[in-house]
This record gives sequence, structure tokens and C-alpha cells, in this order.
Amino acid sequence: MDPKIWSLLPRELLEHILSFLPLRAFLILRSTCKHFSSLLFTPSFVSKHSSRSLSSFLLLSHPHCHQHYPLYDSAAGTWHSSALSPSLLLPNFKNSSLISSSNGLLCFSLPNSSSFLICNLLTKSQREIKFPSFPFVFELLTFVSTPKLGYKIFILACGSSRFEAFLYDSRFHSWQKVNGFDRILGDTHHQEGVYFNGRLYFATSEPFSIICFNLEAGTTEHCKSELLPPPDELTFARLVSDAGERLYLVGGIGVNGISRGMKLWALCGGGGGRWEEVESLPELVCRKFMSVCYHNYEHVYCFWHQGMVCICCYTWPEILYYRASRRTWHWLPKCPSLPEKWSCGFKWYSFLPEISAMA
Repeated sequence: MDPKIWSLLPRELLEHILSFLPLRAFLILRSTCKHFSSLLFTPSFVSKHSSRSLSSFLLLSHPHCHQHYPLYDSAAGTWHSSALSPSLLLPNFKNSSLISSSNGLLCFSLPNSSSFLICNLLTKSQREIKFPSFPFVFELLTFVSTPKLGYKIFILACGSSRFEAFLYDSRFHSWQKVNGFDRILGDTHHQEGVYFNGRLYFATSEPFSIICFNLEAGTTEHCKSELLPPPDELTFARLVSDAGERLYLVGGIGVNGISRGMKLWALCGGGGGRWEEVESLPELVCRKFMSVCYHNYEHVYCFWHQGMVCICCYTWPEILYYRASRRTWHWLPKCPSLPEKWSCGFKWYSFLPEISAMA
């Protein structure tokens, strides 16, 4: 088309025409014009290209694989031939470490600049957030992004004599200190918090309990829910939330700290309800998983990804997952590009590209 005719088209008609382009084609086209690039953030374009039209991935991080993240397409059931390299898309990714992912946003640590980097690789939007204090060493970080409330970063950090808790809210672009949280959680945590119904849930051990932190009110309380089996039979416990609909608990069953089985429970009736057993891990699968983690349960972590409860171990390159819709257990195949000599440090993330997620 003649550029003069193209330039005379009404803005609304031009946007309507471009909205019919496949998202991948538009992401290439946007670099040719500032107006095309700005269309990516308009409500009409976002509603046309929702995250449902994009693939979802499991992203693998490893210390020997710096700035190079293999991707598993969970819909297609295959590993991508090329890995994700954030440093090629944004120059600020040099000397960074991926630490969390939520709703299309990735959270990196930038130790050289004493800050975190929040970014959306799809839209190339980013924000650098300075650490709340100096010097700053954090033990636990929970990153939560929601469509309506932006994103929040909850951190448990090592202070001069005890743990300190901080909360960052993207709506105000500021940190606030959370008082008293360290006395409740202590140093018995083993996994980042799980977001469910506006609260972060943490599982503690010895004795087992569940702590919930209200993100809006800034209050903390014990979750008074009934649990089967008795807490002294739980060798480890990890929480998982399926995007806010249900709260799950993955637990090892055994005596004297040795697991002989593993079960999955779901919380019914909200935070003060009752845990009901959903499934038990088949014996042969359980034997393999327990041999993988060597009964060192601090290496076990869990997360939710597209209808699956993913159970991982830092020392093993495969994922054990439970597909909720089919009520079946499976092993995710090992990434073919991983060298055999890599034996520990495997960290998995759920990566769901989302153009409406703003850094």
C-alpha cells in the first residue's frame, strides 16, 4: 500500500487492522514505528491478544547455565531447541540471577547494583528496585503478580541480630517493614510463600504449622485448619496454590524423619477449613523420588503450572508432576541439552508470557 494512503487511515481503523496480526508477527513489526510499539499497551489490543493465545513454559535455571534458560513447552510437550537468553533482549541483565517468576513477570537479582530487576520480556518493560536497606542479604523472597493489584515482593532478610521482613508494593513503588513476622516464622521455613485469597501462606516445621500473611492489612496469623495425618507423621510439607482457586499441600509420610510415602491434600472451606486427601503417590514413583532427594527434604520445592502440581528437587534435573484434571502422576523428561555432569542446583519456574503484565 502507498505510504501516503496508509498514513491517512483513521487511527481506530489502523489499530483494528493490526489487531488481526498474530502476536509474534506484531512483536516484530512494532520495532518499525513508535505508534505500533505503543499499541501493545492499549486495552483494545491487550483484550484481543490475551495470554491464552500464548504458549506456557517451564523454565530451567542452573548455576552453570548463566543467562541461558532452557524452555519446556507444556502445551506441546516438547523442549524448545533454543533457550531463553534475557541478556539479548535487555542490556541490564548482565551479572543478574533469576530468583522468581509470576504472571508473565520475571524477577532478577542485581547484586552489583544492590537492586532487583522486574521485567516483562514480551513487552520489554522493566523496573529496577533498590534493596530496602544496605547491606542487604535476603534468605527468602516471594514474588506475586496479579492483574488488578500489580505485583508485590515479600522478603525475609538477615539483619544485624535477627531476621527482618520487608514488603514492596508496585502501586506505590515503595518498601515497608513488616514487624513481628520473624518471631512467628523464625528459621523453620523451607519454601517461599504461596499466594492464595489475598494472603501469603508459609509452612513451618517442628512443630508443623501454617502461617498466613495478609498482604493488604499487613497482619499475620496462624492458619487454624484440621490436618490429616497428625503433624508428627509429616516428614516435610510444601504448599501449592492453583492460581487462587485451591490451596494444596504436598507432604511426606513416615517416622523418624524418613518418608515412606507422599500424599497430596487440598484445603476445603478456606483458611480455617479442613485438609482433605486428594491422591497418594504410587509406590514405584515414590521410591524414585525419595532416592532422588536422598531424604534431604530441604531440597524439595513445589509450584503450580497450568493444571499441574510440580514437585522438584534441587539435586535432580527432572520434574515430578501431578495433573489435576486426570489425577495422574508423571515425570517430565530431562532437558536433552543438559550435560550429564550437572548434579545439583536445578531450579524450575512457571513462565506464562502475558502482555498486560506491567513492570
